[in-house]
Amino acid sequence: MNVLAVLVVAGIVAVTLGLTSYAARRNKSTDDHYIAGGRVSGWQNGLALAGDQLSAASFLGITGAVALTGFNGFYLALGIPIAYLLVLLVIAEPLRNLGRFTLADAVAARFDGRLLRAVLAVASLILSIVYMVIQFVGAGVLAQLLLGVEFPLAVVVIGLLMTLYTMLGGMVGTTYIQVFKAILLIVTVLGLLVLIAVRVGGNPLGALFEARETYGDDIILPRHDSTASAFNNVSLSLGMALGIMGLPHVMVRFLTVRDAKAARNSAQVAMWIFALFFLALPVFGYAALNEVGRDRIIADNKAGNLAAPRLAEMVGGNLMFAIVVGVVMATILAVLAGLAIASSGAVAHDLYSTVLKRGNVTQRQQLLVGRLAGVAVSVVAIVLALGARTLNVAFLGTVAFAIAASTTMPVLLLTIYWRGFNRVGATCGLLGGLVVSVGLVLVGPDVMGEAHLFPLSIPALVSVPAGFLAAWLGSLAGRNNAAARGMPYDELAARAFPGRGRAEVTA
Repeated sequence: MNVLAVLVVAGIVAVTLGLTSYAARRNKSTDDHYIAGGRVSGWQNGLALAGDQLSAASFLGITGAVALTGFNGFYLALGIPIAYLLVLLVIAEPLRNLGRFTLADAVAARFDGRLLRAVLAVASLILSIVYMVIQFVGAGVLAQLLLGVEFPLAVVVIGLLMTLYTMLGGMVGTTYIQVFKAILLIVTVLGLLVLIAVRVGGNPLGALFEARETYGDDIILPRHDSTASAFNNVSLSLGMALGIMGLPHVMVRFLTVRDAKAARNSAQVAMWIFALFFLALPVFGYAALNEVGRDRIIADNKAGNLAAPRLAEMVGGNLMFAIVVGVVMATILAVLAGLAIASSGAVAHDLYSTVLKRGNVTQRQQLLVGRLAGVAVSVVAIVLALGARTLNVAFLGTVAFAIAASTTMPVLLLTIYWRGFNRVGATCGLLGGLVVSVGLVLVGPDVMGEAHLFPLSIPALVSVPAGFLAAWLGSLAGRNNAAARGMPYDELAARAFPGRGRAEVTA
């Protein structure tokens, strides 16, 4: 056990518990619990988005992938900055104006109907739980490898902390923790860049040139073993770029801000942080290759997930190693807190209050159910994580992006921008995208191996168009159903884009 790393992690946890205790005094209503009372400023929400999205998988996984595969590992980073540019241009303002507590609220602003609300809530719940399992498994493995703590104990302790954060602090506490974690990560990344620059003569890019001298041009150039590999990279980037707009725990952050302008500002802040962060990861990858060595990286972890901590140890000693470990664990806690809030909202607000009780609940009842739902979802995710220890979490993460890009994302966009969309199309889009995306994963190479029926590991290249096609065909089938049309589009556009002319919105 690395005592210093354990102490750093304990110190960070103590700070997050203090933030939660402070937030608990302001977490008094359903608005506070689900959306922080809508009081978050643009720059705060931008930091919180960065804290929510910059996961341990990004920091550790991409650094390791670059160290082991060269430039090809950087494909994993391309989708996120592009995704937030799309969020800024396409979704931030209308989502803030149409939604209330959950992603389903934005669609329900146009289409009434308990079935559609239930399907959206279940889709949100599934996506959130899959991500929670990924984070729990990653946390357990890292705690075992870096801190010497057994996997089951680490998962349970982290699960208890997450439950405490969400029960007491709600979205208020989650926002504080995500902002704190984002600042920690930014400072750590800058510190690591400075240490690397010192090692290579003042220019961090010197790590790239050193790697090129040792391993040749192949280490800095993109390469593909087959046509399927090239298309798989395209499909991966497509899923990540579009999947963000369908992830409930990310989109709900835009409901926490004061107005549409703050929503746009928060997307801008997050986008710049992502761009700078992901540009630093190749430097870390090549520096790890030079300082740690490929054999040691593989010996620690075959996927290269410990390349970043080992690099920190080589350039900054045990103190820098401990800081990186602490930041990684804080990253996982911040992401889990956001996922738990999104899950509890889907259960308490969408399923319980709207679908089962038809809105006949008090604010106090909904807040109580939201807190209990957070506990229940945490227990389910912990149990699944304990059984999923051997699964490839990176694969699960990219598949979850593809599913979100094929289901909730098309429905949300078409709700906002297509006049001819209707409730039948929304339901068909959700179900059709889900069936195609999951079905193609099941017959793909990562599940069926050499006997696969579909050549791509990530199905987004096919499943995203399929989701839009299902939504279009469903809308055609339901166009004569007056009850399925929902709110007149001009009225919806006036709500989604206040201050804009009708002609501009239609165009």
